[in-house]
Amino acid sequence: MVRGTVCRNIWTWKQIRESEQRGDFSQLPGFGKPLDSLDAPYDETWWIKRKMQHQGVSVLPPVLALRKEAEDVREAVSGARTEADVRRMLAEVNEKIRAAIRRPPPGPLLNLEPFDIDAVVEEWRVARRSS
Repeated sequence: MVRGTVCRNIWTWKQIRESEQRGDFSQLPGFGKPLDSLDAPYDETWWIKRKMQHQGVSVLPPVLALRKEAEDVREAVSGARTEADVRRMLAEVNEKIRAAIRRPPPGPLLNLEPFDIDAVVEEWRVARRSS
């Protein structure tokens, strides 16, 4: 058993060495760039978290993710360029909030009401005038 493992390792290293000599590794994305989070403490589930991030999957329960999204939209409104952008952003999150109210997802209570779009737009206008 040990002998077979050694042979496979020798074959594997030979394949790697030959690939390096052909320059196969220099064509890979990220070649020559520093590794992300090299100084961060080791996390054995790093690859799961990265995959979830790339896939846009939230690690929060649906209710908490929606609360976070509503909070983020509220903050993003101040940076919106037009009233139409403000209304679009709020309408999108309001649609999700109403859906969650109609059919509550599992987890903690939602404790969210749809945004009063006209009131938020008026706040946005006032903030724009004062800056």
